[in-house]
Amino acid sequence: MDVFWASLFFMAITAYLLWFTFISRSLRGPRNSERMHEWIAENLRACGGTYQTCICAVPFLARKQGLVTVTCDPKNLEHILKTRFDNYPKGPTWQAVFHDLLGEGIFNSDGDTWLFQRKTAALEFTTRTLRQAMARWVSRAIKFRFCPILRAAQLEAKPVDLQDLLLRITFDNICGLTFGMDPQTLAPGLSENSFAAAFDRATEASLQRFILPEVMWKLKKSFGLGMEVSLSRSIVHVENYLSKVINTRKVELLSQQKDGNPHDDLLSRFMKKKECYSDSFLLHVALNFILAGRDTSSVALSWFFWLVTQNPTVEKKILQEICTVLMGTRGSDTSKWVDEPLEFEELDRLIYLKAALSETLRLYPSVPEDSKHVVADDILPDGTFVPAGSSITYSIYSSGRMKSTWGEDWPEFRPERWLSADCQRFILHDQYKFVAFNAGPRICLGKDLAYLQMKSIAASVLLRHRLTVASGHRVEQKMSLTLFMKYGLKVNVHERDLTAVVDGVRNERASEVCGEEAVGVKCNGNCHASGSVVVGGGGVLLGVT
Repeated sequence: MDVFWASLFFMAITAYLLWFTFISRSLRGPRNSERMHEWIAENLRACGGTYQTCICAVPFLARKQGLVTVTCDPKNLEHILKTRFDNYPKGPTWQAVFHDLLGEGIFNSDGDTWLFQRKTAALEFTTRTLRQAMARWVSRAIKFRFCPILRAAQLEAKPVDLQDLLLRITFDNICGLTFGMDPQTLAPGLSENSFAAAFDRATEASLQRFILPEVMWKLKKSFGLGMEVSLSRSIVHVENYLSKVINTRKVELLSQQKDGNPHDDLLSRFMKKKECYSDSFLLHVALNFILAGRDTSSVALSWFFWLVTQNPTVEKKILQEICTVLMGTRGSDTSKWVDEPLEFEELDRLIYLKAALSETLRLYPSVPEDSKHVVADDILPDGTFVPAGSSITYSIYSSGRMKSTWGEDWPEFRPERWLSADCQRFILHDQYKFVAFNAGPRICLGKDLAYLQMKSIAASVLLRHRLTVASGHRVEQKMSLTLFMKYGLKVNVHERDLTAVVDGVRNERASEVCGEEAVGVKCNGNCHASGSVVVGGGGVLLGVT
């Protein structure tokens, strides 16, 4: 009898392996990799921008629930994210994973629930006062915390984990903008903040659910096992904290006319609406915006600073632009340039810095991959058939690394690809080729605020300090939904000497003045002092600086 059951089991295994081998022949996708995002990009380049693979090799399910279509083809992305938007929601798997933490907030909802929140939030993100509020939070954090910590690291000649500092400052800023309170995670000493720690644990535990089959993590949740225990406790802590904030804010808004201290954070703006929102709705609104706005900017800045340390020519051009702007707005005394962070009228003029940040996001998007659920059978523009019940992963990381989209020089960090020929205007590429901020109806509402924060922090750091990667530090990607650096970003902080850059800017400006005078007006002789040469008798000026 034992021999019979053993033989039956062996035959079942053999039949399964034969079946799996048969269905695998039609799947072009890879099977495993240690360098996930780069591995996906290599395969997409080899497959022309789209491939299909199987992650659930179970009979009758592999062609639907187990099938994953991976793409970065711009036409496919436009089809998924815009043309057939309703056919590609986030879907039940995504929503189940994040429901405990995010509820039905804007980051975790579809259909009418998402649309209602999107319209409400969009009205607020278009207001100038929200931008001003972000500028105030960022400026305070830079002046009183971020810069003093970097200055101390410089004086003590000790390396700092820049990624950790950036995570802290962006967390403080997004909390201030979202619900008007400063958790002060960037305070001197960098002590742990209970709310921030609980939020991080809840996020990490939620992400762990993606690794496991849904039935498994739900069993662990039911029996209180593993990370599910941490998730449950962390969510309780986070919700208790935000509930107190909401209750306090209600009292403050009732007495607002008396004390004359209006609140301009997102939570207060939602509470001032005519609609009566429940405390649960408001709580999840806050959590969704914190999740969307915290890690993304800090991760982008981490890769930006690393790329700048590897590309001194780009760093020099950024400094030249910053100095040119400040010379026009704050005068020639460089000591006054660091009294206050840049105003956003000054930040708006830093187009090369914006180009460098965009180039960073092309190569290292904060969210490298995203996925959608297929509601009904469909055919993508490139001819790929996607069955109902299957999934589509669109690789944002790969979108910025395709020769067909970005040319032969796609591996190069070249901010100039974002500028007009005369380098005077920022060129916005097609949103379905550059999907770092998503695209279509779900395109990031906080895109302009993100650029504002990143430009402000980047300019403040580079104006004051020269950074070098600490000796022996390894910069590697961490495999998670957000493209963190696995070991952080350990840097040495040096004092910035602006002398050569400022002299170069002054010479360039002098040359431009001489050039203007040379057209129909005699030159007063200062041209030679600035390194320019007057050629011929017609007053033609050629700059050779």
